[in-house]
Amino acid sequence: MSLNNLTVAKFGGTSVADFQAMLRCADIVKNDATNRLVVVSASSGVTNLLVRLSQQNIPASEQQSILANISDIQQNILVQLNDQQLSDEISVLLDELAEHAKAQGINHSKSIADTILSYGEQMSSRIFAKVLQSVGVDSAYFDVRQVMKTNSLYGQALVDIEQLQKNAKEYLAPKLQHQVLVTQGFIGQNEQGETTTLGRGGSDYSAALLAEALTANNLAIWTDVVGIFTTDPRITDQARSIKEISFGEAAEMATFGAKILHPATLIPAMRQNIPVFVGSSKEPEKGGTRIQQQVESRPTYRSIALRREQTLVTVKSPAMLHASGFLANVFAVLAKHELSVDLITTSEISVAMTFDNPEGSTQALLNSTVVQELEQLCEVSVEHGLSLIAVVGNQIHRTNGVGTSIFDTLKGINVRMICQGASEHNLCFLVDEQQANEAVEKLHSSLFA
Repeated sequence: MSLNNLTVAKFGGTSVADFQAMLRCADIVKNDATNRLVVVSASSGVTNLLVRLSQQNIPASEQQSILANISDIQQNILVQLNDQQLSDEISVLLDELAEHAKAQGINHSKSIADTILSYGEQMSSRIFAKVLQSVGVDSAYFDVRQVMKTNSLYGQALVDIEQLQKNAKEYLAPKLQHQVLVTQGFIGQNEQGETTTLGRGGSDYSAALLAEALTANNLAIWTDVVGIFTTDPRITDQARSIKEISFGEAAEMATFGAKILHPATLIPAMRQNIPVFVGSSKEPEKGGTRIQQQVESRPTYRSIALRREQTLVTVKSPAMLHASGFLANVFAVLAKHELSVDLITTSEISVAMTFDNPEGSTQALLNSTVVQELEQLCEVSVEHGLSLIAVVGNQIHRTNGVGTSIFDTLKGINVRMICQGASEHNLCFLVDEQQANEAVEKLHSSLFA
């Protein structure tokens, strides 16, 4: 078969959660002959268990309980396939996993942690290849570590893109001529031959990198929702699926909290101008969202994204007035502690900055070391319990009445900080966490009615 029309299809954890879910995905692959490379996440629930298993000081009894839970998730699928060879392969992997967990308990390391985290994808990809065979698709398992070479930054490994492109053409492309290959997202391998992981959003990013390396015609991300919505449907039932959006709009949405796509996913697709489709593996007949360079319409308002757990840091000093170097000193402190600023606004003598705060990690830093170092330069105030709302669209910075439409709608809700002008695609502001849902509901009703 020619690879002139190639789709890389990626299935998330809920899409490969159990045997019935895998069968639905197998039908999607079978019904489109362009689906040649399939990238899978770990079965739903497995990665969370592996994260716990990869931590230090886990009691032996808890280790055994976690391993049993992981085994149960996989065995519930295997029993439907009745394939002894596959069952034996999974048993070997589970035994290896138990050994790594034991080693981690004795001598904790980031390298072993990444190895442990990789087993979810190693198992789900082997199983899904067999599920495809069971419905008549000529398919095979492929170890992505043969082509996905990375550095040794465990947990957030960086991929050698040039090496990937070379390897993909040498090892992947010839095999894809003859059969569908099932491989893993999220994982790679360093120069020492050790397994690495790509961090949050790694599976989608892996699929996008593989699509780029193979110069694919399409990248399909199959998940548990029917495309990308105008806002989180859990906040308002008025939210609706978007048929098509531009790369720029999608990147803004992903950056500011739309969890359906990780921002890094779009970068390889944009570099190669590969359209990205996002759809539901549970309801493929309902279509989804197509993300591409050129779209038919670019409305002023496309969506409302919400990102919770934001921290606002304000630094203030009269020394800023007409002085050079102050901001450089502030950012040097932040860089030293590897803190990334999201939004920033300035006045003559103060600067306000927002930080994402997943699981309290940033909050812990900002409450101690960083604040102490910043206080040597200026006055510092730190506020937690905030949410960032981004109104995403097109030409927002040049459209009359945008500010009026948005902030008239938010009467009664205190807006803590506003950021506009740096991008044509968004207007962002902070509100109190407790008022975030109300703000999104009001805005959606007003802007998308």
